[in-house]
Amino acid sequence: VMSASAAAFAAGAPAPTRGFASTKMLPPLRVAVTGAAGAIGYQLCMRIASGEMLGKNQPVYLNLIETKTGLKPLKGVAMELQDGAFPLLKGIVQTDDLNTGFGDCNFAVLVGAKPRGPGMERKDLLADNASIFKAQGEAINKSAKKDIKVLVVGNPANTNALVLAANAPDIYPDNIMAMTRLDQNRAVALLAEKAACDVTDIERVVIWGNHSATQYPDISHAVIKGKWAKASIDAKWYTSEFIPRVQKRGAEIISARGASSAASAASAAGRTTASSTLRQGASALSI
Repeated sequence: VMSASAAAFAAGAPAPTRGFASTKMLPPLRVAVTGAAGAIGYQLCMRIASGEMLGKNQPVYLNLIETKTGLKPLKGVAMELQDGAFPLLKGIVQTDDLNTGFGDCNFAVLVGAKPRGPGMERKDLLADNASIFKAQGEAINKSAKKDIKVLVVGNPANTNALVLAANAPDIYPDNIMAMTRLDQNRAVALLAEKAACDVTDIERVVIWGNHSATQYPDISHAVIKGKWAKASIDAKWYTSEFIPRVQKRGAEIISARGASSAASAASAAGRTTASSTLRQGASALSI
């Protein structure tokens, strides 16, 4: 029998906290995050531990992977995860060894890569990052679960995903994804601002092509509050402002804050994995 004070606490607790006590928990999964001490990885770890990515009934072990120089700040990330007292977080591994980091993992979010700086395009990162994703592909192929689901966030994400897949021949190719959800989110947000509506009112936005300045944000099939978007959106605004702003939004953010987008990228990474795993939020599409 619950005491009066415990009942009062439970009644006043936030909904997610109450949910942990009443939801049947699933068997734990192991999630690897590379670049876990970086700006994106740091925020992403908190989202995974809170259940935002895989669900409020999904316990997780976090395998946090960094470079040798990144191990010291990684200790701080692990401390904050511990201090968060996340009910779903069952354990933390900190390592700079790829085979240890990917060992028996069910999911991997590959954030660690050389970031863009001012004046750089994603293609400028190719030479430096190709070797990183080659090594990660080999380690995933050797040490991870064979049904692992991999999301590549580090840019150029599409090419890095291809390099990784080529070096992980035992992993089903459909389980390796490059993140374009950030571009989707940007497109939906700009469209919602123009239409003076909520982002939840918009569906069927499509991003074609690479996660780069050559991508094509397409609203030909999009609907706003159930009505065809192009019927109410100015064609000149669409071609001269909307498309180039989505294509170059990352550079716009770097120019404004002096660093690449981190919080929005972490949010997109979590939502990409949630959408593909839990089949949630299929209101936008990247191809």
